[in-house]
Amino acid sequence: MTVDASKLHVLAIHAHPDDIEFQCAGTLRRLRKLGCRITVATMTPGDCGSAEHNAQEIAAIRREEARRAATILEAECSCLEFRDLSIVFDNDSRRRMTEFLRRTAPNIILTAPPIDYMHDHEITSALVRDACFNASVPNYRTCQWDPAPPTEKIPWLYFVDPVEGTDHFGNRISPDFVIDISAEMPTKLEALACHASQREWLKRQHGMDEYMDACERWSRQRGTESGTQYGEGFRQYKGHPHPASNILGELMGLS
Repeated sequence: MTVDASKLHVLAIHAHPDDIEFQCAGTLRRLRKLGCRITVATMTPGDCGSAEHNAQEIAAIRREEARRAATILEAECSCLEFRDLSIVFDNDSRRRMTEFLRRTAPNIILTAPPIDYMHDHEITSALVRDACFNASVPNYRTCQWDPAPPTEKIPWLYFVDPVEGTDHFGNRISPDFVIDISAEMPTKLEALACHASQREWLKRQHGMDEYMDACERWSRQRGTESGTQYGEGFRQYKGHPHPASNILGELMGLS
């Protein structure tokens, strides 16, 4: 299969501002350099991520941080405006996600893994997977005032690594493949650095003051495992009727 990258729209969607930068920003930069249109989206604006600001204040701060990071990645930026710690798998959420996919109509989706350390990540993964199927079903109504038309095809769907690459019990989750992001690592870290409020929150809430170092360390580990300096791991969803060909691997020159 010969792929014309300039005709492809790649959507990266995860739960919170900074998740995308941490897990797949290097791959997005490589795809952008190939000519793909890139959209990054978060489920929430990070409204619970502060002990100093109220929800409205921190949401405004983090939306702006996400916008600046997206600019660095040369990506369009969007937020679905769910609330932190309140992403649930119900019919209203399914309709909202389906409407979003119909409006953006991506060819390739990168999203949160099915198993991760927190509920928001896992439900995001489930909603995206569900909406990939629902979006192409004409009789599935999203209950919007001005609904977008159904999509023509089910997109390629990929899951990023869980945080630290483990399941709930500390067992390693191996990726299907790792993309070399060595040349893109400085840009990945530059985009992640935009999320200064998240670093402060993690330092206060989790005693973690190694935000940038943790990203560098994990990217280096994935890279070492695949024979490169830095890498990002992915698993592809191949359940019926999703495309089974590995278009992301082909774009990245993997055999």
